[in-house]
Amino acid sequence: MNNTSIDSRQKVADTSSVRVEDRFVYQDDELIDKAFNWKQFSRLFAYIKPYGKQLLPFILLMMVLGTITKLAVPFITGAAIDNAIQPANGQPSLKLLYGLTALALGLYLIQWVANAYRIKYTNIIGQRVIYDLRGDLFTHIQRLSFSFFDKRPAGSVLVRVTNDVNSLQDLFTNGAVNVMIDCVQLLGIIVILLLINWKLGLAVILTVPIMFFVSTKLRKVIRRSWQEVRMKNSRINSHLNESIQGIRVTQAYTQEQQNMKYFDNMNLSSKQSWDKASALNQMFGPLIEITGGLGSMILFGFGTMLIASGEIEIGILVAFANYVSNFWDPINRLGNMYNQLLVAMASSERIFEFMDEQPSVADKPDAKPLPRIRGDIAFHHVVFEYEAGRPALKGIHLNVKAGQSIALVGYTGSGKSTIINLISRFYDIKSGSITIDGHDIRDVTIESLRSQISIVLQDTFIFSGTIRDNIRFGRLGATDEEVEAAARAVHAHTFIEKLPKGYDTEVEERGSVLSMGQRQLLSFARALLADPRILILDEATASIDTETELRIQEALKVLLQGRTSFIVAHRLSTIRHADHIVVLDHGEIREEGSHEELIQHGGVYNGLIEAQFRFL
Repeated sequence: MNNTSIDSRQKVADTSSVRVEDRFVYQDDELIDKAFNWKQFSRLFAYIKPYGKQLLPFILLMMVLGTITKLAVPFITGAAIDNAIQPANGQPSLKLLYGLTALALGLYLIQWVANAYRIKYTNIIGQRVIYDLRGDLFTHIQRLSFSFFDKRPAGSVLVRVTNDVNSLQDLFTNGAVNVMIDCVQLLGIIVILLLINWKLGLAVILTVPIMFFVSTKLRKVIRRSWQEVRMKNSRINSHLNESIQGIRVTQAYTQEQQNMKYFDNMNLSSKQSWDKASALNQMFGPLIEITGGLGSMILFGFGTMLIASGEIEIGILVAFANYVSNFWDPINRLGNMYNQLLVAMASSERIFEFMDEQPSVADKPDAKPLPRIRGDIAFHHVVFEYEAGRPALKGIHLNVKAGQSIALVGYTGSGKSTIINLISRFYDIKSGSITIDGHDIRDVTIESLRSQISIVLQDTFIFSGTIRDNIRFGRLGATDEEVEAAARAVHAHTFIEKLPKGYDTEVEERGSVLSMGQRQLLSFARALLADPRILILDEATASIDTETELRIQEALKVLLQGRTSFIVAHRLSTIRHADHIVVLDHGEIREEGSHEELIQHGGVYNGLIEAQFRFL
């Protein structure tokens, strides 16, 4: 964490007037302000298609069956009142009442069974859809280029795969089918009301436009408020990820209080956004209830007049009351469902924003696999920019023969790491070309290129799992004997055998139980197990003690034989035996030659060596 970010964070922590939402506004976290469109909606529900033929017909059958039985009960209730309890002839009929009661109970049983099966299979479809969507999103993220991750913190990416996908779960498991049920139920009730008595039916239905007018006015505000909630939750996740990974720096500089204040501000801002969105959400229920109350007043007022005039009987009014009650319930659910849909659409927009992101480095349509290489590498007037107008490499021209070891040296920011990133095609160059054995790396498939290159970084990443699995990550098909042979070659076998379970010892994320030097030895073993034709060491021995480095140097003499290698290092012992040393400065090659030649030249390289000895 640099001083600028620490200072700015302290200002946010200590100044209550600073809005947290004005800080850390990452490109992917800005509000996505797009109109609701059915095209994106259908894109989301395209994930249901693979399961449509299997389960949807049965679910629809259960839905229709449950809806019909539910709509039939109020009619039976009205018929029981008018024909069995208070018939026109004045003679109640218990037999008819018992028969209609048994019929109603039978319909309730059918409705219960239909709903139970419908819920079961909609949940099955919902879970499968979420599984597919999460898998597609993760797979797509795996294919994205380094430039994508350069612009986004890990926590921001994480929230898309977890929170945003999870927020769609209710929509797929219950929401979609419930919408269809409520729509069918509403249509059925309207038809029945108009058939029973069209005058009373029209009077009640007149209140419906009021509800749609209210929902239309509120939907844009609600949608944007839920987007803001998602955005701020994403920022919290990003900050948590940064804080956990940087906890040592935070504690070393005693910045815990400032960090907590900063988090409290973010947390408060998220809570306020949630409160606002939730308050808007809660407005739907009372408004629908008020509209329903207005409908009930119209029903009983006008219905009483029709009873008095003899146009309808009491049973008809009771049936109407039941239907109207069932009428407002689905409208209320649809209002809540619309809110749920807005939340889901806000998440889906963020998900599909990532899904629509195309890798900046990708295979050409006619790309061919790179055959087994010797390792001749050539940079032909290569120009590269991380940002437009700010070249990191300026016309690099370099020829490397197969089996040569090339040391890249220079001050920080001179372009050393950029060169090795371009060899693996983590980025694409602006102009010029990079060839391996005469093949332009842009004309071959990325997988065939990277499968013949191994990289050992200074900041070694150790995955959760066993020591054996971490080494085998270099070549998943390697046998236990090959894993141990690679470990012995880099002198990692000795410390591994001293661990509680040897090669089967479990290590946590990033290998926290191992020292920095031990983690780097494992990365050496992992890289060598892959048997690459090109080996890249980016400050790979920076965290290894002198004794261990001496052993590794002996191993490297054998292991680098026959392989083209690029070594980025500041230690003289690491680079002095390289076949060729390239001195970089501000993206340009200033000097080339062997260690002795460059020392005699007395240029930039000699200055770097003298500076190193000066601080020993």
